[in-house]
Amino acid sequence: MAHPEKIRRLRENDLKTMLQWASDEGWNPGQDDLQAFWHTDPEGYWGAFDKKGLAAVISCVTYSADFAFVGFYMCRPDRRGQGLGLRLWDSVLGGPVSHTIGLDGVVAQQDNYAKSGFQFAHRNIRMAGTLPASDAFTAPSDLFELKIDDIAIADAFEQSLKLFAESRLSFLRGWIGSEKHTALALYGPMGVRGYGVIRPCQNGYKIGPLFAQDADDADCLFQALLARRQNNLDCPVFLDVPEPNHAAVALARKYAMKPVFETARMYRGPMPELDLAKTFGISSFELG
Repeated sequence: MAHPEKIRRLRENDLKTMLQWASDEGWNPGQDDLQAFWHTDPEGYWGAFDKKGLAAVISCVTYSADFAFVGFYMCRPDRRGQGLGLRLWDSVLGGPVSHTIGLDGVVAQQDNYAKSGFQFAHRNIRMAGTLPASDAFTAPSDLFELKIDDIAIADAFEQSLKLFAESRLSFLRGWIGSEKHTALALYGPMGVRGYGVIRPCQNGYKIGPLFAQDADDADCLFQALLARRQNNLDCPVFLDVPEPNHAAVALARKYAMKPVFETARMYRGPMPELDLAKTFGISSFELG
């Protein structure tokens, strides 16, 4: 049977629809995610189109020949259950792709991803809570704000401590450089010894990444980021923690945050050797 849908790479304007779908699904994208995601890899977003327009989407953002990350796998509600998503998946992931591919998949799809060769690595838990800024918090003298000129330092920090599978300068340029995001770091021997980013989302704020060499530094950065919120202090804050990092889970619980969602981190190909003990908050479920 012939399928009339057309599959092609998405244009930048198509990402508005993709992010709206993500919002409709309750994924709560950030207010400035479009620009940051697009400039990470403009060729990494794909869609299937029918007579009504965009019918299914997927992203496969390439960081290098060795690593890519899949996200935004969604169908328009009226096209679900018709095999369209699978055709798009096979079209994108059936061609030349990086040596290792990662994804953060909803639990219900874990078995389907396994059929495509993805292996379970660990759970991620989205923690949420309404957190007032602490009047008792005093910023330490070695806390400073990361700017776009500091992305090479942040990237080198991530790579030296095995916090991300590949260099991601293009991503950090949008993530740290966005005027809507606040990135704070603690000075260390390599320029930084930990850093975090807070960004406004459709609902409240998300903190991610949150990288630190110990729980005390993570707590300090977490409080400092909360203090930099400009408004909506009665809205929730979200932190996506890798479950194997028990100190990260404990940090969220310390601030009375509750689990609201979870994903399965999975990889196809050799799993990257990441130091999850220093990952107190994941950057993004969509881009890793």
